Amino acid sequence: MSGLYQRRRKRPELNLVPLIDVLVMLVFFAFVTMQFRSSATLNITLPKVETAGKNEFKGPVTIGISKDAGLSFNGQATSEAQLADLLRQVRELDKDTPVLIRADETTPLKTLTFVMDTCRKSGLNRFSLQSR
Repeated sequence: MSGLYQRRRKRPELNLVPLIDVLVMLVFFAFVTMQFRSSATLNITLPKVETAGKNEFKGPVTIGISKDAGLSFNGQATSEAQLADLLRQVRELDKDTPVLIRADETTPLKTLTFVMDTCRKSGLNRFSLQSR
């Protein structure tokens, strides 16, 4: 008779529905309390650019910028004032002459922006940046 009255053990179960409900509430709480920061709240001073244009390249003019902000025009060292004059001369020859700007990866953004702005001011809107 012991066989008739033997109790079967219940297999333990894990209720997943309440567990999923709790996890969804935790994720929802995390998104609600998360703070998103915009670039305006970060302390970044962006350089001023006075003009705009397109970035394309297929030409012989190359401007180099070293990591210490030194400038070169087609391999010859130059100053900021000389660069503006050289670019105006190029513009007089052909306004559609493309310019390649080769900048070191640690070049200050201010120097790179100056070169791009000088190109645009001289009327050479077809310039591009060389990268790896």
